[in-house]
Amino acid sequence: MSKLQQRLMRELQQNRNIKIIKTDEWCIPIRTVEVTYEPVRRSTMDVLMTMLLISIQEADFASTHELSELLLVDPLFIEDLVSLMSRSSLIEQKENFYRLTSKGQQQLERGIFEEELDVEMANVYYSPCHFAFLAVDEDNVEEYDDLPELYRYVDEEAEKQEHFEETMLIDALQQEDDEQAGASQKIISKIVQTDAKQINDSPCLEFVLYNKEQDIVFVRVWNALLNQWDSYLEQQLTEKEQLQWREKYL
Repeated sequence: MSKLQQRLMRELQQNRNIKIIKTDEWCIPIRTVEVTYEPVRRSTMDVLMTMLLISIQEADFASTHELSELLLVDPLFIEDLVSLMSRSSLIEQKENFYRLTSKGQQQLERGIFEEELDVEMANVYYSPCHFAFLAVDEDNVEEYDDLPELYRYVDEEAEKQEHFEETMLIDALQQEDDEQAGASQKIISKIVQTDAKQINDSPCLEFVLYNKEQDIVFVRVWNALLNQWDSYLEQQLTEKEQLQWREKYL
Protein backbone atom coordinates (compact mmCIF):
# COMPACT_ATOMS: atom_id res chain seq x y z
CA MET A 1 0.00 0.00 0.00
CA SER A 2 2.94 2.34 0.60
CA LYS A 3 3.77 2.51 -3.13
CA LEU A 4 0.14 3.26 -3.91
CA GLN A 5 0.05 5.91 -1.21
CA GLN A 6 3.16 7.60 -2.60
CA ARG A 7 1.74 7.58 -6.13
CA LEU A 8 -1.53 9.12 -4.97
CA MET A 9 0.31 11.76 -2.97
CA ARG A 10 2.29 12.77 -6.04
CA GLU A 11 -0.91 13.03 -8.07
CA LEU A 12 -2.67 15.10 -5.43
CA GLN A 13 0.23 17.54 -5.16
CA GLN A 14 0.59 18.19 -8.87
CA ASN A 15 -1.29 21.38 -8.10
CA ARG A 16 1.28 23.54 -6.27
CA ASN A 17 -1.45 25.14 -4.20
CA ILE A 18 -2.38 21.78 -2.66
CA LYS A 19 -0.74 20.72 0.58
CA ILE A 20 -1.33 17.36 2.29
CA ILE A 21 -1.92 18.08 5.97
CA LYS A 22 -2.96 14.60 7.12
CA THR A 23 -2.72 11.02 5.85
CA ASP A 24 -4.38 7.97 7.33
CA GLU A 25 -5.10 4.35 6.55
CA TRP A 26 -8.10 2.32 7.66
CA CYS A 27 -10.29 -0.46 6.34
CA ILE A 28 -13.96 -0.99 5.72
CA PRO A 29 -15.83 -4.27 6.23
CA ILE A 30 -17.21 -5.92 3.09
CA ARG A 31 -19.83 -8.65 3.31
CA THR A 32 -19.78 -11.25 0.52
CA VAL A 33 -23.29 -12.42 -0.41
CA GLU A 34 -23.75 -15.43 -2.66
CA VAL A 35 -26.89 -15.03 -4.77
CA THR A 36 -28.72 -17.64 -6.84
CA TYR A 37 -31.02 -16.07 -9.42
CA GLU A 38 -33.09 -16.63 -12.54
CA PRO A 39 -31.95 -14.55 -15.55
CA VAL A 40 -33.97 -13.71 -18.64
CA ARG A 41 -32.70 -12.79 -22.09
CA ARG A 42 -34.80 -9.84 -23.34
CA SER A 43 -34.56 -8.95 -27.01
CA THR A 44 -36.50 -7.26 -29.78
CA MET A 45 -38.83 -9.85 -31.27
CA ASP A 46 -37.58 -10.90 -34.70
CA VAL A 47 -39.74 -10.73 -37.81
CA LEU A 48 -40.31 -14.48 -38.17
CA MET A 49 -41.44 -14.92 -34.56
CA THR A 50 -43.77 -11.95 -34.93
CA MET A 51 -45.26 -13.41 -38.13
CA LEU A 52 -45.74 -16.80 -36.45
CA LEU A 53 -47.51 -15.34 -33.42
CA ILE A 54 -49.78 -13.17 -35.59
CA SER A 55 -50.61 -16.18 -37.78
CA ILE A 56 -51.45 -18.35 -34.76
CA GLN A 57 -53.50 -15.50 -33.31
CA GLU A 58 -55.59 -15.05 -36.46
CA ALA A 59 -56.12 -18.61 -37.73
CA ASP A 60 -56.16 -22.28 -36.72
CA PHE A 61 -52.94 -24.22 -37.27
CA ALA A 62 -52.51 -27.79 -36.12
CA SER A 63 -48.93 -28.38 -37.27
CA THR A 64 -45.65 -26.65 -38.00
CA HIS A 65 -45.95 -27.94 -41.58
CA GLU A 66 -49.06 -25.77 -42.11
CA LEU A 67 -47.24 -22.72 -40.73
CA SER A 68 -44.23 -23.45 -42.93
CA GLU A 69 -46.41 -23.59 -46.05
CA LEU A 70 -48.18 -20.36 -45.19
CA LEU A 71 -45.00 -18.38 -44.48
CA LEU A 72 -42.86 -20.10 -47.14
CA VAL A 73 -40.12 -20.79 -44.63
CA ASP A 74 -38.03 -23.95 -44.21
CA PRO A 75 -39.94 -26.39 -41.92
CA LEU A 76 -36.85 -26.89 -39.72
CA PHE A 77 -36.72 -23.16 -38.91
CA ILE A 78 -40.43 -23.20 -38.06
CA GLU A 79 -40.09 -26.30 -35.87
CA ASP A 80 -37.19 -24.79 -33.91
CA LEU A 81 -39.01 -21.50 -33.38
CA VAL A 82 -42.32 -23.13 -32.42
CA SER A 83 -40.42 -25.35 -29.96
CA LEU A 84 -38.74 -22.28 -28.43
CA MET A 85 -42.05 -20.42 -28.17
CA SER A 86 -43.66 -23.46 -26.49
CA ARG A 87 -40.82 -23.77 -23.96
CA SER A 88 -41.12 -20.04 -23.26
CA SER A 89 -44.89 -20.41 -22.73
CA LEU A 90 -45.77 -18.02 -25.55
CA ILE A 91 -47.95 -20.63 -27.26
CA GLU A 92 -49.76 -23.81 -26.24
CA GLN A 93 -51.90 -26.46 -27.92
CA LYS A 94 -55.63 -26.42 -27.24
CA GLU A 95 -58.09 -28.68 -29.01
CA ASN A 96 -55.30 -29.73 -31.42
CA PHE A 97 -54.53 -26.15 -32.51
CA TYR A 98 -51.77 -23.74 -31.54
CA ARG A 99 -53.01 -20.84 -29.39
CA LEU A 100 -51.31 -17.78 -27.92
CA THR A 101 -51.02 -17.69 -24.14
CA SER A 102 -51.58 -14.44 -22.24
CA LYS A 103 -47.80 -14.18 -21.96
CA GLY A 104 -47.46 -14.62 -25.72
CA GLN A 105 -50.11 -11.97 -26.33
CA GLN A 106 -48.32 -9.48 -24.04
CA GLN A 107 -44.92 -10.04 -25.63
CA LEU A 108 -46.38 -9.78 -29.14
CA GLU A 109 -48.00 -6.45 -28.27
CA ARG A 110 -44.74 -5.13 -26.82
CA GLY A 111 -42.57 -6.55 -29.60
CA ILE A 112 -40.23 -7.94 -26.92
CA PHE A 113 -39.22 -11.59 -26.51
CA GLU A 114 -38.13 -12.80 -23.08
CA GLU A 115 -36.33 -16.13 -22.96
CA GLU A 116 -35.83 -17.80 -19.57
CA LEU A 117 -32.21 -18.88 -19.03
CA ASP A 118 -30.64 -21.42 -16.68
CA VAL A 119 -30.34 -20.50 -13.01
CA GLU A 120 -27.04 -18.76 -12.21
CA MET A 121 -25.01 -17.91 -9.13
CA ALA A 122 -22.85 -14.86 -8.38
CA ASN A 123 -21.22 -13.00 -5.50
CA VAL A 124 -22.14 -9.42 -4.65
CA TYR A 125 -20.40 -7.24 -2.07
CA TYR A 126 -22.21 -5.22 0.60
CA SER A 127 -20.54 -2.33 2.38
CA PRO A 128 -22.17 -1.32 5.69
CA CYS A 129 -20.25 1.96 5.45
CA HIS A 130 -22.08 2.79 2.20
CA PHE A 131 -25.34 1.02 3.13
CA ALA A 132 -25.18 -0.42 -0.37
CA PHE A 133 -23.72 -3.10 -2.62
CA LEU A 134 -20.59 -1.92 -4.40
CA ALA A 135 -19.88 -2.47 -8.09
CA VAL A 136 -16.73 -4.52 -7.56
CA ASP A 137 -14.35 -6.02 -10.09
CA GLU A 138 -13.63 -9.44 -8.56
CA ASP A 139 -9.99 -9.10 -9.65
CA ASN A 140 -9.71 -6.39 -6.97
CA VAL A 141 -10.99 -8.68 -4.20
CA GLU A 142 -7.94 -9.61 -2.15
CA GLU A 143 -7.23 -11.03 1.29
CA TYR A 144 -4.75 -8.96 3.28
CA ASP A 145 -2.56 -10.32 6.08
CA ASP A 146 -1.83 -6.97 7.69
CA LEU A 147 -4.62 -4.42 7.79
CA PRO A 148 -4.97 -1.05 9.51
CA GLU A 149 -7.69 -0.27 12.04
CA LEU A 150 -11.36 -0.32 11.15
CA TYR A 151 -12.97 2.84 9.76
CA ARG A 152 -14.10 5.06 12.62
CA TYR A 153 -17.67 5.46 11.39
CA VAL A 154 -18.73 1.88 10.70
CA ASP A 155 -22.44 1.36 11.35
CA GLU A 156 -22.59 -1.68 13.66
CA GLU A 157 -26.17 -2.60 12.80
CA ALA A 158 -25.45 -2.49 9.07
CA GLU A 159 -22.34 -4.59 9.64
CA LYS A 160 -24.49 -7.36 11.17
CA GLN A 161 -27.00 -7.32 8.30
CA GLU A 162 -27.41 -10.67 6.53
CA HIS A 163 -30.78 -10.23 4.78
CA PHE A 164 -31.31 -7.81 1.92
CA GLU A 165 -34.24 -6.57 -0.14
CA GLU A 166 -34.69 -8.28 -3.49
CA THR A 167 -34.58 -4.96 -5.36
CA MET A 168 -31.15 -4.20 -3.84
CA LEU A 169 -29.83 -7.61 -4.88
CA ILE A 170 -31.20 -7.32 -8.42
CA ASP A 171 -29.68 -3.84 -8.82
CA ALA A 172 -26.32 -5.16 -7.59
CA LEU A 173 -26.43 -8.14 -9.96
CA GLN A 174 -27.36 -5.93 -12.91
CA GLN A 175 -24.30 -3.79 -12.18
CA GLU A 176 -22.11 -6.88 -12.07
CA ASP A 177 -23.67 -8.46 -15.15
CA ASP A 178 -24.60 -5.53 -17.36
CA GLU A 179 -24.44 -7.77 -20.40
CA GLN A 180 -25.82 -6.26 -23.58
CA ALA A 181 -25.41 -7.28 -27.20
CA GLY A 182 -27.20 -5.19 -29.81
CA ALA A 183 -30.92 -5.30 -29.11
CA SER A 184 -30.47 -8.12 -26.58
CA GLN A 185 -30.21 -7.63 -22.82
CA LYS A 186 -29.78 -10.04 -19.94
CA ILE A 187 -31.90 -9.12 -16.93
CA ILE A 188 -32.57 -10.66 -13.52
CA SER A 189 -36.17 -11.84 -13.20
CA LYS A 190 -36.11 -13.47 -9.75
CA ILE A 191 -33.87 -14.06 -6.73
CA VAL A 192 -33.97 -17.75 -5.80
CA GLN A 193 -31.71 -17.80 -2.75
CA THR A 194 -29.15 -15.71 -0.87
CA ASP A 195 -26.38 -16.78 1.47
CA ALA A 196 -24.52 -14.11 3.47
CA LYS A 197 -20.90 -15.26 3.68
CA GLN A 198 -17.86 -13.94 5.52
CA ILE A 199 -16.85 -10.33 6.08
CA ASN A 200 -13.47 -9.28 4.71
CA ASP A 201 -11.86 -5.95 5.49
CA SER A 202 -10.67 -3.81 2.59
CA PRO A 203 -8.18 -0.92 2.96
CA CYS A 204 -8.75 2.74 2.19
CA LEU A 205 -6.30 5.65 2.09
CA GLU A 206 -7.34 9.04 3.48
CA PHE A 207 -5.74 12.38 2.55
CA VAL A 208 -6.78 15.65 4.14
CA LEU A 209 -5.73 18.51 1.86
CA TYR A 210 -5.42 22.26 2.10
CA ASN A 211 -5.76 24.47 -0.95
CA LYS A 212 -3.81 27.64 -0.13
CA GLU A 213 -5.18 29.60 -3.05
CA GLN A 214 -8.84 28.95 -2.20
CA ASP A 215 -8.27 28.61 1.56
CA ILE A 216 -10.29 25.40 1.79
CA VAL A 217 -9.69 22.11 3.57
CA PHE A 218 -11.04 18.95 1.96
CA VAL A 219 -10.51 15.18 1.91
CA ARG A 220 -9.85 12.51 -0.70
CA VAL A 221 -10.36 8.80 0.04
CA TRP A 222 -8.95 6.05 -2.15
CA ASN A 223 -10.99 2.84 -1.97
CA ALA A 224 -8.70 -0.10 -2.83
CA LEU A 225 -11.62 -2.45 -3.49
CA LEU A 226 -13.15 -0.07 -6.04
CA ASN A 227 -9.70 0.99 -7.25
CA GLN A 228 -10.85 4.62 -7.35
CA TRP A 229 -11.63 7.69 -5.29
CA ASP A 230 -14.68 7.17 -3.08
CA SER A 231 -16.94 10.23 -3.14
CA TYR A 232 -19.41 8.70 -0.65
CA LEU A 233 -16.81 8.27 2.11
CA GLU A 234 -15.33 11.67 1.27
CA GLN A 235 -18.72 13.29 1.76
CA GLN A 236 -19.27 11.42 5.01
CA LEU A 237 -15.92 12.52 6.44
CA THR A 238 -16.49 16.10 5.28
CA GLU A 239 -19.81 16.28 7.10
CA LYS A 240 -18.39 14.84 10.31
CA GLU A 241 -14.89 16.35 10.49
CA GLN A 242 -14.37 19.37 8.25
CA LEU A 243 -14.53 21.89 11.11
CA GLN A 244 -11.99 19.87 13.11
CA TRP A 245 -9.47 19.78 10.24
CA ARG A 246 -9.04 23.53 10.18
CA GLU A 247 -8.68 23.71 13.97
CA LYS A 248 -6.24 20.77 14.18
CA TYR A 249 -4.00 21.17 11.15
CA LEU A 250 -3.89 24.85 10.20
